[in-house]
Amino acid sequence: MPKNVLILGAAGRDFHNFNVLYRDDPDTRVVAFTATQIPDIAGRRYPPALSGDRYPNGIPIFEERELESLVERLGVDVVLFAYSDVTHEHVMHLAARTLAAGASFMVAGASTMLQASVPVVAITATRTGSGKSQTSRFVRRVMAEAGRAVVAIRHPMPYGDLTRQRLQRFATTEDLDEAQVTIEEREEYEPYLREGAVVFAGVDYAAILEEAQRQAEVIIWDGGNNDLPFVRPDLWICVVDPHRPGHEVRYWPGEANLRSADVVVINKVDTAPQDGLEQVRRNVALVAPNAIVVEAASPITVDDPSVIADRRVLVIEDGPTITHGEMAFGAGAVAAQRHGASELLDPRASAVGSIRKVFAAFPHIGPVLPAMGYSDAQRAELEATIRNLAPEGVVIGTPIDLARVIDLDGIPHTRVSYELEQVAGPSLESLLQGVTHQA
Repeated sequence: MPKNVLILGAAGRDFHNFNVLYRDDPDTRVVAFTATQIPDIAGRRYPPALSGDRYPNGIPIFEERELESLVERLGVDVVLFAYSDVTHEHVMHLAARTLAAGASFMVAGASTMLQASVPVVAITATRTGSGKSQTSRFVRRVMAEAGRAVVAIRHPMPYGDLTRQRLQRFATTEDLDEAQVTIEEREEYEPYLREGAVVFAGVDYAAILEEAQRQAEVIIWDGGNNDLPFVRPDLWICVVDPHRPGHEVRYWPGEANLRSADVVVINKVDTAPQDGLEQVRRNVALVAPNAIVVEAASPITVDDPSVIADRRVLVIEDGPTITHGEMAFGAGAVAAQRHGASELLDPRASAVGSIRKVFAAFPHIGPVLPAMGYSDAQRAELEATIRNLAPEGVVIGTPIDLARVIDLDGIPHTRVSYELEQVAGPSLESLLQGVTHQA
């Protein structure tokens, strides 16, 4: 008799693990997914077009809080944990709940990695917001300048119509508009497109990989949160953030990334406190003694500093970094303070709807506004929150042109950007030569 599996996820790795491990496995029956972290996922179904012939009605998605009742009601034998950027303690609390409910608990890693026919450089991290994106773009530029055809495959963010999102290819901002991507997706894809690069993403990564390697001599795996790669890397890079010292050995699966890495990039050394930097160096040496260590800065630039100087400004930051990434502020707040803002307006009292709920769920957030926009309704609530504050200027700390997707009502605004700048250790260019020669 097939064993019944319940997959705990957040609309990303959970679907990938199902596709790779279980979709065609006659000895397993996936009875449900659960959802957390991302709004409006529970209550839907993983569609039959993706779940295959063994699941003609698709697979239901429930709230994670129903874990115990689902184990009992659905006769669950095994619970598979399949999301990221949570403490080891969080994972083991779920394991304890699972065992108490009468099922076994497991995680999966290398068994879910797909094998590419071209070289793969994976960029992962120990926490979300560590600097994967600028590291990925840096690596892509190095490979492209070496004359290699490079594409990026991005970790999934399939929050819309999953069937339509099975395989996505983005080459222009118009592609993003047509796909009606969320603000979070746009934050990850748009910087690539500004450089003329192509990004693949979606739900079915076997299909995505097959299409991407037709067009590329080298693939960049651009990870999400602090998740493990979906594609087996030839060179594994892990980015570490000294603004959150100790997190590199306390969060799942970021510690696994650190222990697996060929190269560790200690980022943000230009702004991190010295004691945090020293703690991270010690932990990297302890758990990844064979990794090559590179230290880097993330210099911040502002398009129009006059929008900030002597003004009451609202800072809008990258959503995941400020929410479950547990940063109180990001690059936008740093830029606002450096360029002489008279005040950083605190949006908490003015927030409406789901934005107010975000602040309640993440009380560590400082006087900044996370760029939440998973739906039209949430974008409208983001706009209303901005209007309620009546700022003299808006500092956009997300890596996108936010004014394209929300109405800033004529409020002066400026964008903050950041790139990777190596300051110590072997050059990434030299470390990438082996991959370049392999391609």
